[in-house]
Amino acid sequence: MIQTTSRVLVTHLQEHVGKTVSVSGWVNTLRLQSKMQFVVLRDHTGLAQVTHKRGVEGDEVEVALEGLTTESAVRITGRVVANPIVKLGGLEIVPESVEVLNRAETPLPIDDQTRLDQRLDWRFLDVRRRPQAQLLFAVQTTLEQGMREYAYAQGCTEMHTPKLMGTASESGAEVFKLGYFDRSAYLAQSPQFFKQMAIAAGVDKVFEVGPVFRAEPSFTSRHATEFTGVDVELAWISGVEDVMAFEENMLAHAIAKVADIHGEAIRETFGVQVSVPSASFPRITMAEAQEVLRSKGWDPEGVKEDLDPEGERGLAAHIKQQTGHEWVFVTHYPTSIRPFYHMRLADNPSLTLSFDLLWKGVEVTTGAQREHRYDVLLKQAAEKGMNPEPLQDYLNCFRFGCPPHGGLGMGLGRVLMVMLGLDSIREATFLFRGPNRLTP
Repeated sequence: MIQTTSRVLVTHLQEHVGKTVSVSGWVNTLRLQSKMQFVVLRDHTGLAQVTHKRGVEGDEVEVALEGLTTESAVRITGRVVANPIVKLGGLEIVPESVEVLNRAETPLPIDDQTRLDQRLDWRFLDVRRRPQAQLLFAVQTTLEQGMREYAYAQGCTEMHTPKLMGTASESGAEVFKLGYFDRSAYLAQSPQFFKQMAIAAGVDKVFEVGPVFRAEPSFTSRHATEFTGVDVELAWISGVEDVMAFEENMLAHAIAKVADIHGEAIRETFGVQVSVPSASFPRITMAEAQEVLRSKGWDPEGVKEDLDPEGERGLAAHIKQQTGHEWVFVTHYPTSIRPFYHMRLADNPSLTLSFDLLWKGVEVTTGAQREHRYDVLLKQAAEKGMNPEPLQDYLNCFRFGCPPHGGLGMGLGRVLMVMLGLDSIREATFLFRGPNRLTP
């Protein structure tokens, strides 16, 4: 066995022309001709051509290459040679040794024509084989990094709240119930209550990126039963506008970082131009939004207090036409469709100091100023028909001097889906979970 130096990534081969290197990756394609053997090797940084001339009987390299299959994991040691004929960077590797680390079975269970549901069955292969998926998770990393940078700069403390709860959160709907020793527990459908507890604990600004669970039998392109939420809670606010301003600035910072690092790759791979938003985003009340939409022919069945997907898309198109902006805050949602802990307008208690944020017609965030007064919370919970006893741990936070506060919850997968122009949140998630999918 030839002694080699440490692994060299494909993207760095240009720095090693004329030298012997060791590369590791998967067999992307094979062309085993009568006189020449060509292997395209793939690692997470790109593709490299391996070129070997047949000839010597019993040649170990020839035998090893002949036995390869697509997607086999290999380590190849050889000399990097400049060859302008080679389309992959004008370089090729002339192999001196080939080590088959794990030979892939054949045929592969998926190919480039496989439909999405079957690709999700073999998601590890799907992600490995497609540059789009590899780029998506690089973008996700940068997006999260950018949001964290902004949150830290604003003095946020990153928290990790429990995902197991002793009582069903919020209204008790859309939660997963599971056995917990001799009693029942529930998977948190939001870190909402725990974020507010942190505010009551004296943590002025709270930030969390973590799993969220929704027992919602929705089969749309933007729903999942488990997803990653980006949550923020801010204390001592003057009003809900403080929360919206925080979010638009956080998104502008994070998307600018994505555009700077990945903008060109996103354009080449997804055909999408990453547009960095400018603050402030347009605002429109729910009542105004419905008035605009109805004037344009939007007429959903029955009386709707919310916007359906068609309404969200229509509103986004209107805002884009009027302002040139892809983002819009829809504010002042009716009390009837908001949780009991959303603060209500003093002069119109039928409306809440809440908002949804739409990006290109897709809801990516819900936020609000929270009601921080204990007696008002009790009253609003009663109006929703809620029993305060299971909520007592939460309600106790407001009995001993909880400050005014507000916050937001953002779906990371939805942001990625819209940013990259994907058709479904299934493709914006590593291992998707939905009503009909618990594997792999």
